[in-house]
Amino acid sequence: MELRSKTAIITGSGSGIGRALALGFARQGANVVCCARREAEIERTVELIRQEGGHGLAIATDVTLKDQVDSIVRKAIAAFGQIDVLFNNAGSFQTIGGLWEVDADAWWHDVAVNLRGPMLCCQAVLPHMMERDDGIIINMNGGGSTVPLPGGSGYGCSKAGLIRLTDTLARELERVGSQVLVFGMGPGLVRTEMTELQTNTEKGREWIPSTAECFESGRTRNPDDCAKSTIELIRVACPELSGRNFGAGADFDDILKRKDEIQKDDLYVMRSR
Repeated sequence: MELRSKTAIITGSGSGIGRALALGFARQGANVVCCARREAEIERTVELIRQEGGHGLAIATDVTLKDQVDSIVRKAIAAFGQIDVLFNNAGSFQTIGGLWEVDADAWWHDVAVNLRGPMLCCQAVLPHMMERDDGIIINMNGGGSTVPLPGGSGYGCSKAGLIRLTDTLARELERVGSQVLVFGMGPGLVRTEMTELQTNTEKGREWIPSTAECFESGRTRNPDDCAKSTIELIRVACPELSGRNFGAGADFDDILKRKDEIQKDDLYVMRSR
């Protein structure tokens, strides 16, 4: 899929990776629907898009609330006629510490944002995409999803669940003959408001010292890396790759060449071997 004249919804697009995704999509000619809880930040993202001659729409949204998520879809279709891409980027990693010491409600909030939010967004947009028999959904992967992340159990569990939601939804769509595709994208370690919590708090430094070490050594990725890789993923998207998880910096031309092998050997998925 080429993004020119397409419409994309990007959650969590008020700053960091989400803003980079929104600007990157707009530069490819897409209409971008920016969603986040903090209205001023998504308004700023849309302002930046318009300064470059693009088209954007800001919708203040809490992705854990079904009525607000449903409203995104209605407003996006009213503004631009259709929805071609959904990127579930909104995330939360506020709870850091051993399971015995964290607040249970805060832990569950991280899970709600990272897993319930994408589920609600997928559920809201799928009837429209399935009726058109076209569309791409991308779910943001994250640290702790495939390997343990001590001190970040809520975040890790939710992202592991999101990986399983990604490949399960892909197989459900395949079963009913739908051409809607679903992917996971991992951004790598990016310096954002979320990851800086791991370096600026006592619990973050105690439990996740690797983040500070990566910051100090410069072993981080730029938010634009994820945007560029996502655009490449959308370009090569095909049924053989649906349900699989990729990372920023992947060689998508090579992945496209290997699509039959990847499907046959069931690669880029979370499996018990």
